Order: sequence, then C-alpha cells, then structure tokens
Amino acid sequence: MARKRLGDLLIEAGIITLEQLEYTLKNKSPDEKLGDALLREGYITEQQLIEVLEFQLGIPHINIYQYPIDPEAVQLVPKELAKRYYAMPIRRDKNKLMVAMADPMDYFAIEELRMATGFQIEPAIATKDELYRTIMKYYDLQESMEEIMGDLTVDTPVDESVVDDDSPVVRLVNQIIANAIAQRASDIHFDPQETDFRVRIRVDGILHSERSLPKHMQNVIVARIKIMANLNITETRLPQDGRIKTTINFKPVDIRVSSLPTIYGEKIVMRILDLSNALNKLEKVGFSDEHLQMFENMLKKPNGILLITGPTGSGKSSTLYAALNELNSDTVNIITVEDPVEYQLEGINQIQVNEQIGLTFANGLRSILRQDPDIIMIGEIRDTETAEVAMRASLTGHLVLSTLHTNSAVEAISRLQDMGIEPFLISSSVIGVVAQRLVRKVCRDCQETVPATEREKQIFASRGLTIDTVKRGRGCPSCNMTGYRGRTAIHEILPVDDTIRKLILNSASTTEIRDYVRKIRMKFLIDDGLMKVKQGLTTTEEILRVASLD
Repeated sequence: MARKRLGDLLIEAGIITLEQLEYTLKNKSPDEKLGDALLREGYITEQQLIEVLEFQLGIPHINIYQYPIDPEAVQLVPKELAKRYYAMPIRRDKNKLMVAMADPMDYFAIEELRMATGFQIEPAIATKDELYRTIMKYYDLQESMEEIMGDLTVDTPVDESVVDDDSPVVRLVNQIIANAIAQRASDIHFDPQETDFRVRIRVDGILHSERSLPKHMQNVIVARIKIMANLNITETRLPQDGRIKTTINFKPVDIRVSSLPTIYGEKIVMRILDLSNALNKLEKVGFSDEHLQMFENMLKKPNGILLITGPTGSGKSSTLYAALNELNSDTVNIITVEDPVEYQLEGINQIQVNEQIGLTFANGLRSILRQDPDIIMIGEIRDTETAEVAMRASLTGHLVLSTLHTNSAVEAISRLQDMGIEPFLISSSVIGVVAQRLVRKVCRDCQETVPATEREKQIFASRGLTIDTVKRGRGCPSCNMTGYRGRTAIHEILPVDDTIRKLILNSASTTEIRDYVRKIRMKFLIDDGLMKVKQGLTTTEEILRVASLD
C-alpha cells in the first residue's frame, strides 16, 4: 500500500482545507515538520493529529500520564536519543521495546533506536508536551535530584558548585526553568518556607505548586539564580532586580529576575518573556471583528494619544507591541521609552529608563521629541509629569501609545484628571482608550458542549443575550487536567467622540460618561467576554473572574 502524506490524510478527514494546507506549506521553514507547522498556525489540535495518525496507520495512542513506565526500559535508550526524537521508552517485552513518539512516521528515528538498543521498536503515539515532560522527569530531574541529595549537606558552602556548568545545582536550576517553559509558564516562584523550599509556576495566569525541595538546598539554588542574573550574592537583605538571557532547548529565552528578602530567606520570582510569542499580529491578540476595526482606525490617526488600560499581567504590553508591529515600516520613525525593555523589536528605537542616573520616563520623552519621531510608545504613564509631556507630544503631531493602570476604559479619563491634567488637554489629545483583560481558553483537545446552567442564563439575559449550551474542558494531559489551555484577551474600547470631549471639558464624572457610552451601546468587558463564551472560546466563570457585571 502506498504511504499517504499527512496533509492528504488531514484533508480527507475534513480537519483542514486545501487552502490552509497550501498556506502552511508556503510559510513553514524547510526543517519544520508539517504537523508542527499546522499546530503553530492553530489549524489543528494535537489530539486531532494523533487521532488521524492512529486511525490511518493503526499505531496505538497512549496517555503517558496514566501509563506505568518500566524504569528498566528507560535505561535502554540513551538520553540524547530520547530528547532528539521525542521518544520515551515505555516497556520491554522479550525482544520488543515499546516507545511512545511524537512522530511515529519518522523511520530514521525508529531505525536509530533499533540500532542503539538492539530491540525491535514498537512505536506508539503521544503528544509532544507529554513526551517532553516525561523525558525530563525520567532522564533529567531524577539524575540531578539524586546527585544533589548526595552532594549537599546542611553546611555545604556556596562555592564552585553554583558556577560550574556540570554541577548538579546548575543542571537542576536549568531543568526547573526548562520544565516551566515546556508548560508555557509565565512566572516561576521560589518560595522559602520554614521547613522547605517551594517551587511554584504560573500557567495561564494561575499559580500552582510544582515541587517542594529540602530546606538545605535553598541557599545554593538562590545563589545560582543570582549569579545567572548578575546580582550581588552577598547582599541578602535588600531587594534586587536583574535579567537572564539564555537559550533553552535551542530557543532564546529572556527572564526577568526579582529577589525579595523574607523572614525565611530570599524569595525569587522569575518572569519568563517567551520571545517566540512576543511579536503577535493584531488579529491574534483576541480582538472581536468590530473591536479590531475600531482599534485599527485609531492607529491610522496622524496624531493623538491612545491608551491601553488594565491591571498588571493583563497583556497590555503584548497589545502595544502588536500595534507597533503593525505600524512599523521604513517610512516612520518609532521611538519607545520602556521600563524595562521587554522585547526587542527590529527597526524600532527603544530606550531603557534608568532612574538612578535621572533618565525617567518624562526626561526620556523630552529628548525623544528632539529626535523627529512620528510614533512614540511610552511603557507606562506613572506620574503627572510623564502624562503632561505625553499629552503635549500628541498635540504637536505625534501618535503616542501608552498604558495606564485603571480598571475600565472610562476610568482612564478620571485617572488623568486625578493626576492633575487640565481637562482641555485630555479632551483634545486622547483619541481612544482600550481596556483589556486576559481569560483562559477552553482546552481544544478535551472540550465538550454542555447545557448552560440557570445562573449562566440569568447572567446572559441581564446583558440582553441568550445562551443554551456552553463549552467546557473535561481535563486532559495537554491542559494538565485543568480544562483550560492558552489565553485570549477581552476588550472594551472607548473612542473619544465630540460628546465625550464636551463631557471631559465640563469635568463630567465617571458615572456621567458611563451613562452616555451605555446609550451609544458601547460593548463593555463583560459583553465582549460573554460573546467569547457564546463562541465557545472560554467559560462564564473565567469572564466573571476578571470582569464585573454592573
């Protein structure tokens, strides 16, 4: 029987269209596998890919989490091979070795495994994420933990062991970081407790415990992280900030590190900036069609200030970067002032704020204005001075983009007034305000349609919507049994029209502006969120977690 190609199999199964296949083939890099490229574009889920392969090739699909792995089988396959081919040995049976693989059609890999072990290889299919985590668990973490336990005693001094690349501490820290990245974590917390040293990771905005380490490992691990981030290891009583640039599994990773002295030792938080996710297109941020149109219209304005608001961690910077990416071309001069510069963008001049030498947002901004800019991005408006300079810059023919910490789009206006900015400046310079929050998406691999509860129907009815069924995740290995995987944004956009300008000039209260935007049927965060529940992207609980009903 002639072997069918993966693209044909997926088209036959009705999972992708011919156009999607052609687009992916055109845009993928030469050494990227088609399956991976389709996953990256979001045309298929890993589960669908596995089901097609399982059905067409007759290769069994196994759920590694629930499968008992034979430690003897693990020792038969060298670590390098397991990592290179995403191949996890599961069990041996006489002269056969069962191996779970991400790509069971990779005949080179099967042949190499056969040569290395001397066994007949029986491939099975598993998802890449599961394989990666299992290989780390069985090959890397076990080794490092055993070595460290053997090496470290309560009074081990902090010395070469935290500098030498081959030492167990160095490997353990690298593995904790690699493991967090594999789970798409945004932050890693190292929490000193009275009797142990806890590691927690934040995935899709929710923190959960990853592991607990013995208390006597605390000092060497903290010292290792501080060395990586160029911090002072002898200073343990003051907070410090640093950053680490490293490559993990051939991917560049940028990490911001913050240390804070607590009563049980230093707590370290690492913020992972995944550079591959940084440069999103505006379409991928999560705007609804109507909101995307409004936002793009605002970006086309020649001058004025556009504000993006929301609490910390609501994806404001990502939206700003996506907007800059859209505006970036040879014909415009874009300059940014940021603290810190999170992602480096090609063709854009980025300035890093440095308070110690007096380079503040306001001073940086004044210097930028002499550099003939067209578009200016200010990382955050924190004080009256920065706000005033930004407003005046937008009146002199520049498009200014910035962020502000407020809870809703309407509140941004009153926040500027509280800062002491004159109403005439606000009304003549602000072209629009976008409020944004991040919500977790229902996992595509284990979602099921269920009837909406009575409470959900009431919530939808209160906003003039109806709902009969909603999507929920059952929980599966690819979402770590949470039912959610990945995040999307919900928005409310307040375009400043003539009526709002008049209201601002008359120093109207937040309530008056809100009453007016209700009349013109502006979509609030909650409305945009409930529409995304209707589309099956997220759940009502997630929306209520970040947006209020009033």
